[in-house]
Amino acid sequence: MRRLPRIAPRTLRSRLIAGVLALLVLTCGGVSLATTELLRHFLVGQLDQQLAQAGGRYAASLEHTGGGGPGTDTRAQAPGTFGARLLGGQVTAAGVVDGDADDAEVASGDRPADTDDLVTLSAADRHHLAALPPDGSAHGVRLASLGGYRVRAVAGRDGDVLVTGLPTGPVDATVHKLVMVELLVFGVALAATGIAGAVWVRLSLRPLERVTGTAERVSALSLASGAVALSERVPDADPRTEIGRVGSAFNRMLGHVEDALARRHRVEERLRGFAADAGHELRTPLATVRGHAELALRHPGPVPPEVRRSLGRIEAESRRMGTIVEDLLLLARLDAGRPLADEEVDLTRLALDGAADAHATAPGHRWRLDLPEQPVLVRGDADRLRQVIANLLTNAAAHTPEATEVTLRLAPADDGVTMTVTDTGPGIDPALAPRVFERFVRGDPSRSRTTGSTGLGLAIVHAVAEAHGGTVGVESRPGRTVFTVLLPAA
Repeated sequence: MRRLPRIAPRTLRSRLIAGVLALLVLTCGGVSLATTELLRHFLVGQLDQQLAQAGGRYAASLEHTGGGGPGTDTRAQAPGTFGARLLGGQVTAAGVVDGDADDAEVASGDRPADTDDLVTLSAADRHHLAALPPDGSAHGVRLASLGGYRVRAVAGRDGDVLVTGLPTGPVDATVHKLVMVELLVFGVALAATGIAGAVWVRLSLRPLERVTGTAERVSALSLASGAVALSERVPDADPRTEIGRVGSAFNRMLGHVEDALARRHRVEERLRGFAADAGHELRTPLATVRGHAELALRHPGPVPPEVRRSLGRIEAESRRMGTIVEDLLLLARLDAGRPLADEEVDLTRLALDGAADAHATAPGHRWRLDLPEQPVLVRGDADRLRQVIANLLTNAAAHTPEATEVTLRLAPADDGVTMTVTDTGPGIDPALAPRVFERFVRGDPSRSRTTGSTGLGLAIVHAVAEAHGGTVGVESRPGRTVFTVLLPAA
């Protein structure tokens, strides 16, 4: 389903300006409606007064328009004045003062009135006029042939009803002019307010922009590990303003984060130092234990089987502990940022050697190589990269059943070289996948030692890849697991 575009403004600045303009539009609309109605009411009131002053003389004169009488009496009648005479609920005559020169002569007494002002009304107009109450009150009607009028009906002396009306056209024209003037004035006021409001809101939100800029600079810092210099602060955080209080709170939060990061870094440094010191201290006693175990196994004299088995286990476990110590020392050196060798490395040769070693140690698996025709070269430490390949292949062999197909692929990429190890095994537990590159994380829940896994192999892969400026990731589902290492090309 297609989503409709958002019409509401997104930014706070746009919302504030839109809110001010909306309030101003409502205010201007209210003022316009109020002034228009007041003006219309005032003008209609004046029209009703004129209508009362006009009386019913013009309507009464319509009685003599039919039988050879003197005609209508338009003296002191404004142009457009409407008159009608009703007898027995029927309109007998109707006319409108047209205001021409003849009417002016009649009004001055120079000549008698005529019958040129008579008009013909429609049936609907006659019905409206017949429905008027003869109480002298003013009413608004719209005559189909003449337009809008304010009319009043009064009872005549002959049992008839005399209707007099004045046109509302001048009132409508005046109100229309007022509406047009208000639209022009309010439009200019809205435009000026929008420009001035935009400038004012922009100036008022400058402290908030400084808070935003500080937050963006902090978010660009690498806070994952290592010593972090969190020196960014919001400038001019005035606690007397709302935005200033936000800036002050943000600065205090940054101070707490800086303290927490400093404490974390100190703890990490102590742990790294402990791991390195412990590794160095354990090297010699482990070598001594292994040497004595080997020496005892070579004793020419008779050795009880139980003792020989114990000595064999001592030798095997000491070798395993030696491997763990070497791995811990390597991780400690990588964590400390010690530089690796920087030389041109032929990854193709390392891949061939790693696949041969994996085939020798796990012949039950099906090992495949997918290599480009040209050698794949990178810059880095050959020993560490060889360890990355060996750890990935060993991990695939240790956690998949026999007859699993494992493919080692090298391919050039836009931003470096991609090395992938793909297997068709059962896959990685989804709960474990996000943590596979952490230290001492193992795929066997029972933590069995039969496979010889230390839980450090993938952690070393991750650390070595990062030390070379690369990345490592994993995608897994039942039947397909892919470890991808991206390294910068030579």
